[in-house]
Amino acid sequence: MAGSLNKVILIGHLGRDPEIKSLENGVKLARFSIATSEVFKNKSGDKSEHTEWHNIVLWRNLANIAELILKKGDQILIEGRIRSRTWEDQESKQKRYSFEIIGDQLTLLNSKKQTGPTKDSHSNTENEAVDDLPF
Repeated sequence: MAGSLNKVILIGHLGRDPEIKSLENGVKLARFSIATSEVFKNKSGDKSEHTEWHNIVLWRNLANIAELILKKGDQILIEGRIRSRTWEDQESKQKRYSFEIIGDQLTLLNSKKQTGPTKDSHSNTENEAVDDLPF
């Protein structure tokens, strides 16, 4: 099979309000984390829970929407792709890695301001929300 696929779908709760940056060219960027949890029985048969934190990055119109409607604790569905970053730590001079989810679609699941899916085209083109928003 030729080709490849980098697709992530997560449902989780925001760990903090989105951090919004406006770049010099006027493009907005939103960063926040969401938590996903799984419940399972451990070896002794007791219920156990594991929480994983995911760093989310939204660009352009999705960043605008995040700034307007997302708050800490909101439950969202995010679709996107995984991107890794590598850099050298200035103090230890060691190579560091981080993984982010670059969001292409966002759905708010538990708010009075609930919206349907909002899509974002690929980062290298102008992004556009496709659904009507209630504001």
